[in-house]
Amino acid sequence: MAITDDGWDVTESVGATALGVVWSRAQENVSQCPLFTDPYAQMFLDAAAARGWQLPPADMMEQIRSIAGYAASRTKWFDEFFIAAGANGIEQVVILAAGLDARAWRLPWVDETVIYEIDQPNVLAFKAETLRDNDARPGARYVQVAVDLGQDWPKALRDAGFDDTEPAAWALEGVLAHLPVDDHALLLERIQELSADSSRIAIESPEAGIDVVDWLTERGWEVAPTTAADLMDRYGRCGPDESDAAVPRAEFLDARRIC
Repeated sequence: MAITDDGWDVTESVGATALGVVWSRAQENVSQCPLFTDPYAQMFLDAAAARGWQLPPADMMEQIRSIAGYAASRTKWFDEFFIAAGANGIEQVVILAAGLDARAWRLPWVDETVIYEIDQPNVLAFKAETLRDNDARPGARYVQVAVDLGQDWPKALRDAGFDDTEPAAWALEGVLAHLPVDDHALLLERIQELSADSSRIAIESPEAGIDVVDWLTERGWEVAPTTAADLMDRYGRCGPDESDAAVPRAEFLDARRIC
């Protein structure tokens, strides 16, 4: 299992994909009625531009724009998940394949929260350098876990201070869609082993793959699913004129371990 690019650079391949998502968040941040606030997105774009990054070709930009409502709704949903988890007393947060996500900096975190971000070393190094250069400070204790998902990341997470006897809030945003279907169960099994009772997990689940709802339910999780269309409608981003391409076939799962 891996989301890997050994030659990772922020201007190429996986990095360029991450910047496309960041560009979408930056556009939402300066829109007339943004669903969320993310001033850090533009910082990443500026840092990437200094390394030679340019906006993708026009056809790719049009694809990114076409799913802007979905991307904004997804970001808002994960934001609300973390805020609710903190309100329910969860003080450990784990964001897998965190990319250029800036929730550790921009969300209101409960005191004593520890945020673990797992991703490849070069990704986290670029992120840390950019935020440090802009004097940005996280809103809670922030711990980088620089390891590929194809490696023994559970050990690396424990070594970084994660306590698997205490509940945690997990996020899989844009992760399963980039993994081979055969690896979905392995990733969830590792999370299962690390999740104490009352842990919560938020998952963006693509149509292709295992039935994540059944998988979690059979293993002691209470799951609340929401379709992408319903989520976008909730946030006012899914009008009657939206094309099918603007509403990806995905579910958003908010699950709590009850036994």
